[in-house]
Amino acid sequence: MAYSITMNRTRVEHARMHAKHKGHEAMHAEMVLILIVTLVVAQLVLVQWKQRHPKSYNLVTLFQMWVVPLYFTTKLHWWRFLTTWFIFSVITAYISFRATRKPLACTTPRLVYKWFLLLYKISYATGIVGYTVVMFTLFGINLIFRIKPEDAMDFGVSLLFYGLYYGVLGRDFAEMCADFMASTVGYYSASGMPTKHLSDNICAVCGQPILVDVSEEGIIENTYRLSCNHVFHEFCIRGWCIVGKKQMCPYCKEKVDLKRMFSNPWERPHVMYGQLLDWLRYLVAWQPVIIGFVQGINYVLGLE
Repeated sequence: MAYSITMNRTRVEHARMHAKHKGHEAMHAEMVLILIVTLVVAQLVLVQWKQRHPKSYNLVTLFQMWVVPLYFTTKLHWWRFLTTWFIFSVITAYISFRATRKPLACTTPRLVYKWFLLLYKISYATGIVGYTVVMFTLFGINLIFRIKPEDAMDFGVSLLFYGLYYGVLGRDFAEMCADFMASTVGYYSASGMPTKHLSDNICAVCGQPILVDVSEEGIIENTYRLSCNHVFHEFCIRGWCIVGKKQMCPYCKEKVDLKRMFSNPWERPHVMYGQLLDWLRYLVAWQPVIIGFVQGINYVLGLE
């Protein structure tokens, strides 16, 4: 009885919606055209902005990545997300503060890369678990454990969102900190020559001595040599390339062969995951702005 009442109510609402929009086909076609044109123009503008002024583009994108989800989750009262966002912001603000100090403390680079590498791994694991839960729910495996499909799907989608969002945000903050620290250490300059000469036993990422030979097996970490023959702490160069998004030698700027660096097939998904996060940045940071701009155009033109 209740089911039939709900179905009748749905049919009535559906009929009302059709009656309201009857004869508006031309208006709807115009709105779709505005959306498509705006998306194309916005994409061209963003690409040009990124190529011509990458620093300002990255800063604005990072700010929007940090603030846009905060606005929507506050509006929807998602207190769990707001709690994790606050914890992430406090820790990352402290790490970023340490990374931008001059002179740079000798322990800061390792601290920065450890935090963002840990965050990257946690976001990667969280995203994988969330994706697995979503797939299990689609195949009905949740019913074996007597879990409602809507509960399992909500849990999986939430984990997937947390993993992807903090993965993107963490990589952007890591890139900013990597630029500051490397410039302060003096072995890297975004434009021009480094201000210091790199010795054979110094890591250009953190500026600390290399104690393990390339041919030796380290207890905590190994030493890695790039194709340009410059050597680095393994965690430093991995953090620089994967977390800090710098696919080049920190000293001579020769391109790093990631396939050679990550010869183990189990490590290569980290590279693909990083590329996925780079693509999602546009979706999270700029898509809401573009949709809001489209709605503004429709409002000005009197379109519904």
